[in-house]
Amino acid sequence: MRSALRTGALRGIPPAAASSPTGPLRSSSSGISVGPRNLRGVNGKRLPASSVGFHSTASGQVVEGGEVAVGGGGGGATTGDSGGGVKVEMEVGGELPRRSRVTLAEVGERRRRKGRLVAPTAAPCDAGMFMGPTTGKPKARRWDHHLSPESARRAPCKLKLAAHHLKTPGMLSLGGGLPCPEYFPISSLTLHIPTPPNFSESSTLSAGEDATITKYAASLPIDAPGAAEYDLSIALNYSQATGSAQLTRFVTEHVELVGAAPPYADWGVCLTVGSTGALEQVLRMLCDGPGRGDTLLTEEFSFSTALETAAPMGVGVVGVKMDGEGLVPGELEGLLSGWDVGRGRKPHVLYTVPSGQNPTGATQSEERRREVYEVCRRHDVMIVEDEPYYYLQMGEIGEGRQLEGVEEFLDGLIPTYTSMDVDGRVVRMDSFSKVVVPGSRVGWITASQQLVERFIRHAEVANQGPSGFSQVILHKLLDNQWGHEGYLRWLMNLRVEYTKRRDVMAAACERHLPKEVVSWKPPQAGMFQWLKIDHTRHPDAGTKSIYEIEEEIFNSCIGRGVLVARGSWFRAEQDKPLSGLYFRTTFAAATPENMTEAIRRLGEAIRESYRL
Repeated sequence: MRSALRTGALRGIPPAAASSPTGPLRSSSSGISVGPRNLRGVNGKRLPASSVGFHSTASGQVVEGGEVAVGGGGGGATTGDSGGGVKVEMEVGGELPRRSRVTLAEVGERRRRKGRLVAPTAAPCDAGMFMGPTTGKPKARRWDHHLSPESARRAPCKLKLAAHHLKTPGMLSLGGGLPCPEYFPISSLTLHIPTPPNFSESSTLSAGEDATITKYAASLPIDAPGAAEYDLSIALNYSQATGSAQLTRFVTEHVELVGAAPPYADWGVCLTVGSTGALEQVLRMLCDGPGRGDTLLTEEFSFSTALETAAPMGVGVVGVKMDGEGLVPGELEGLLSGWDVGRGRKPHVLYTVPSGQNPTGATQSEERRREVYEVCRRHDVMIVEDEPYYYLQMGEIGEGRQLEGVEEFLDGLIPTYTSMDVDGRVVRMDSFSKVVVPGSRVGWITASQQLVERFIRHAEVANQGPSGFSQVILHKLLDNQWGHEGYLRWLMNLRVEYTKRRDVMAAACERHLPKEVVSWKPPQAGMFQWLKIDHTRHPDAGTKSIYEIEEEIFNSCIGRGVLVARGSWFRAEQDKPLSGLYFRTTFAAATPENMTEAIRRLGEAIRESYRL
């Protein structure tokens, strides 16, 4: 049975007014709330109404607000001021909040109440238009002292701001240079996609369904055949740097459904050009290597692209020791407490991959994440939570139990850093790359409004947001066809499939690697198996360095026709000598037969080097 949250399933229900019965429509990442009363900004000045995206009323008219209150540095909406708002200080200590999730039914009811989303070309949007109530929740702390000078200087794009006037009915635009959709040489796109829960390639070929995206579907009446909220005339034109309102809505709801929403009121999301593009922007937002001598904290072995992103910025990197659960809180505490200012400014940003860490495969437990968060609170450290493998959390080898439903799947996920972030010091990066298609280059960040707003200011003059092709295809697949429940079932399916692959690699390692010198722990998330080789038992340990032994084994593997990743590539502190001998293998793409053969060849290369 298909999800009731499919857009098609919502058609025919009379759209409700944009305002919730329980309160005004809020634009939380812009600091705007639209309601019946006259509200004032923090400076006491009244401002005219401004809506981010807007919904049709029961009569089909565009909702217009009364007057609005601007609360300072918001997301993609009206003001580029990174100051203002209400600063709420929070004491360190006390129990961190537990994860809170909304239900599929709640999201469905919210959509039915608001009605059809009307968000034309270049319509500004933010998560506040689509999230649930935040009444009674505190605001995030402000992070002006952590922003880089570059980020603090960024101002809004004037042409992007001008698009806010397009919401006015009857407005004739001679402002923005938006090409005429009539001249777009693509009239429609048709996708052939799986039908949940039959996700296999063979099932898709035999019993999948076609989904067509046309050029002018969003301009049709809601009950007209082929009507849609998002079409090619919108997607293929210029847009706001936040990404489309249509996909932003889906992502915002998804964050709430999986329990990744922060416990404070003023959070937001922004679509990104994958996680790699997001990381570059976040580091430039928070770090200033040449000016302040900033240093980035990360695991002692870290994602090599992250290290390569920081290096040309002049940002130093310091690795924190790890164990089987990843980053060790005590080591982080000791490093920060004993920081020698002679090394430079005390680090104030931690980059971590908590689930299926790349390259080690380690996964931080809930308790571990809470301990790390508390250390960061004590030392005022921002956390960049990179979670491309979050939904690929697995059980122990051989468990193989099928989950009964999406609620059980969601309940089993380890809580995110954002879910326990009482301060607003976490920037979480998600991506469709590992769980849908990497070529989409679409992801998103979840963070406080202040940080999202600064991120948007950068995106406006850099990539200007993700590809419209990618956004409209993902929206058609995830929102129109599958709905939230279908997408969650897709993630459940991926977990099962990658668990099978993990188990194949584990069996191959057991069979083909020399256990007298090689040790490993099958990962419980992600795509990588980390192998530790005892360099002290190498016959040439007294005359060869660890690096030379690593190179010898690597070259032997290449000669045998197998490629593995050298552990030295992932060393956080590249200027320090190696302390151990490691290799990273992946079970992501190779067939079971090729995976097993590759591990056999790796075992041969190790035996040859160790003369076993």
